[in-house]
This record gives sequence, structure tokens and C-alpha cells, in this order.
Amino acid sequence: MKKKIGLSVLAVFITLCYANAQHKSVVQQLGSESVGFFVEADTAWTGLLKRYSGWFGGDGIYTIPLNGVEGGPGKKSDKILIIFSDTMIGEVTDSTMKPGYKMIHNSVALLKGNEPNPQNINFYWSKNKDGSAESIFIPTTAQTRKSDYYWLGDGFVNTDGNKALYLFGYRVRNVSEGAFGFNEVGNTLIKLNIANAPYFTVQEQKDTPFYLTDEKEDIGSFGAGVYVNTKSAGAVNADGYIYVYGVRGMVKNLMVARVLPKNFDDYSQWRFWDGMQWVSDMSKVADITNHVSNELSVSRLPDGRYALIFQVDGMSPTIGMRLSDNLTGPFGPVIKLWDCKPDLLENTFVVYNAKAHPSLSKPGELLISYNINSVEFIKDLQKHPHLYRPRFIRVKFFK
Repeated sequence: MKKKIGLSVLAVFITLCYANAQHKSVVQQLGSESVGFFVEADTAWTGLLKRYSGWFGGDGIYTIPLNGVEGGPGKKSDKILIIFSDTMIGEVTDSTMKPGYKMIHNSVALLKGNEPNPQNINFYWSKNKDGSAESIFIPTTAQTRKSDYYWLGDGFVNTDGNKALYLFGYRVRNVSEGAFGFNEVGNTLIKLNIANAPYFTVQEQKDTPFYLTDEKEDIGSFGAGVYVNTKSAGAVNADGYIYVYGVRGMVKNLMVARVLPKNFDDYSQWRFWDGMQWVSDMSKVADITNHVSNELSVSRLPDGRYALIFQVDGMSPTIGMRLSDNLTGPFGPVIKLWDCKPDLLENTFVVYNAKAHPSLSKPGELLISYNINSVEFIKDLQKHPHLYRPRFIRVKFFK
């Protein structure tokens, strides 16, 4: 299949083939720059999260190496924290969920090494006094209302600063019934001690100013993706800053801020890219690209460019990639990596929030996850109990 992208004289050629439920792509982008890659479903990683007891479903999924080395593949001795947002706990069969299941708003897993070995991964959540499952991260900040809960953004271990583990928490509030009856109402920074993993019974939570609204009542928030550009994190051409990406508006515009590791939780030291320079006024932050998703990733490719991985328009069947020479953009046109339509077995199913996981990837590759859910959540889970879990693809880059 040949396809033209209407940006200057750039032409993109995409070849697609399907075999045994694996979608393989070879793409060559011609013009002033080129990229070649091969994509296939990663059944081993997808199968790792197909579970029957305890944790059996969730979305979100960010991966954080606890040694702070984010710039490349992990080692057999590494411990990688996997964080999930909404999570299903209970017992399932191949055909349905057993009575007694419960949805909580976040959970974690710990993986030893970077291979999809079921013997090396364990899942964790908190428990109430009655023994029922509960979220690990529950809002306690001054701006929190009793019914608020967290969905989790990206995080990292601050190896060049205070050695703390930081996570972004999006404070969410239900406002109506239905699949989309919720609003994000605030942005929180959660500070943790990695020695307290995996239950994190000690937490420092601090509301941030990194939550935006405008005259159209479009909202924005930082924490969708974090790129640690320091030597200790394994970054190449490190400038010593932590880059934090945010998303705002219905068009899913991408923003970026940066701060030195030593100043990470000093909000006055954050600077925002206005399209030309770094400024202290967050209201002047620029949109550096658009049509991304609320969760995403930025990763350095072997050729030195940066790959922005996301679900096109937030919730669509297409996993996209944009390339840039700089962490601030400009990012190029959307390159379609994967079509998730084969996963949409029911017209109520949706896919969203694709992102890459460098610490789980092999050299020259990116392992990418995407989430599947349903607008008829419990109804469809009763028929498809293994629906609600991340799926994975693997992208191998070549010259």
C-alpha cells in the first residue's frame, strides 16, 4: 500500500501484511530523512499479563527501572517497577469473572530483569481492614475531596537528585454515570522511597500547579511522559535536565517542561518551552505537536533522533510515531506503526494510550504497549474476562 503525506514533498511508503494474527510492517520514509522498521505482535509480553487470580486486568502501565537507568535495556539483575491505573482484582475463568471481583484505581508489579518470565513478576495492591482490595495510591493532598482518586502518570528515580522515586498522579473525580463520567481535577507529585516498594506505605503527596485550564474549559496536565536526560540515567548527549511532557485540549496538544534533578519538587524552578526558549510562565507554554494521547513516551533511537510514541488522537485504533532531532520538537508527521482493529472484537471495545518501554526493550528495538477497554465495561468483561489488560508490539529499527 502506497500512501502520501501532504507535508512538503515528503512521501511515506507503508507495506502491511497479516499472518497468524501478527501484523508486520516495513516502513521507509523518503525525503530529507528516512526511517526503516519492522513491527510485530509480542505475544510473550502480552501473555505475561493474562492472569486468572488476583490481578487480572488494568490499564495505564508505565515501567520505571528502580536503579534509575532509563536510557536503554535493563539487565537480569535489575528491578523494574510497573505501575497500573484502574485495576481488576479477583478470580476469572476463560469464560467469565467469578463473583467477588473488585476494581481499584491503581496497583503495581515488580519485575526482575527485562524478560517476560512469569516467575519473575509479582503484583501488589493494598487491602482495607476487611481484607478487600484497595488502591496503593490514594489522594491525601489539601485540594483533595473524599471521593477523588488517582490515575497515574509517568515517573522516574531521581538518581542525580535526592534518590527519590517520583510519580505523577492525576486527581480524578466522578461527575456523572457512564463510561466517560469523570473529570481530571488536579495534578499531584507523589514522592516515594524505593526501599518502601512495593506497597509504598509511606508517601509524600504534594499538589502541583501543573494543571491548566483555558477559556474553552479545555484542561491540560503534565506527567504524560518523562525523559531523564542525565548521564546517570544512561542518556546519550545528556544535558542534565529532566524533561516532563504534558497534554492539553481536545486536539491532544503536546507540551514540554524541564527542570534540574536537584530542583525537581521545587515548582518555582520549572521552565516551560514557549517554542523559542525556556520561560518561567507556564501560561506561555507552546504546543509542540498534536493528536497525541494522554499517556505517551519519548525515546532516543539508535540514530540519535527521538521517537514520540502515542495512540493517535488519544483513543483510536492507530499507534503512531513522530520523530524529532530535539526533545522540544518540532516533531514530524505521524508515522503509522500499528493498526489495532483486529483487537476490536466488539463495537464497544476501545484502544488507547500507547507508549514505549525502553527498559524492557532489546537493543535497537522498542517494546510498545497499548490498552484495551470497553465502554460497556463490566458487561463486556463478563463475556471477555481477559479483555482489560495491555497488549504489546515490538518495533525493530534498521538503516
